[in-house]
Amino acid sequence: MFQRKKILRQEFLSKRKTIPHNERDRISHELIKKFLATKIYREAKIIMAYASTPDELQLNELFAACFADKKILAIPFIFGKGIMKAVEVPNFEALELGEFNIPTVKHNQNFIAPEKIDCVIVPGAAFDLSGGRLGLGGGYYDRFLPLAVNAKKIALACDFQLVDTLPLEAHDFKIDAVLTPKNFFERVT
Repeated sequence: MFQRKKILRQEFLSKRKTIPHNERDRISHELIKKFLATKIYREAKIIMAYASTPDELQLNELFAACFADKKILAIPFIFGKGIMKAVEVPNFEALELGEFNIPTVKHNQNFIAPEKIDCVIVPGAAFDLSGGRLGLGGGYYDRFLPLAVNAKKIALACDFQLVDTLPLEAHDFKIDAVLTPKNFFERVT
């Protein structure tokens, strides 16, 4: 199972990497616009999102909307192998490049308890129709998401990243929804 997931992860990440930057920016803009119109976004007071790497969908527009709408925005802060916490991002100026050239908050850190988060934007290589998620291999979100008991867990993804089924193990945490340019899938729990 581990090897199968590793091969699938490489396939999806390779495909994601081939998307031209202008197309990635267009898809990012379209998805964020759709997400901002959802009940999930409108009702959330505290949103956790990830700081995008160059190959991922770009979430700066979502960050700007959270700041403008006076929502509390958090991003992951890595504490060691497999462990992350949610750190508040008060504004763009609080972000600086951290490890692996991923933006982070290094100064004046205000950590947010996972159970206080209303919505988590979850990254991943692929997602399936049962809420399954093929993560990036570190297990950070599989450990964190069960702690965010009150949060809607949603992925913003390209259409090719939403598939019928993925190989899942017992520790793989399922998400609640996937938003792609053509689909909005919500898992019935």
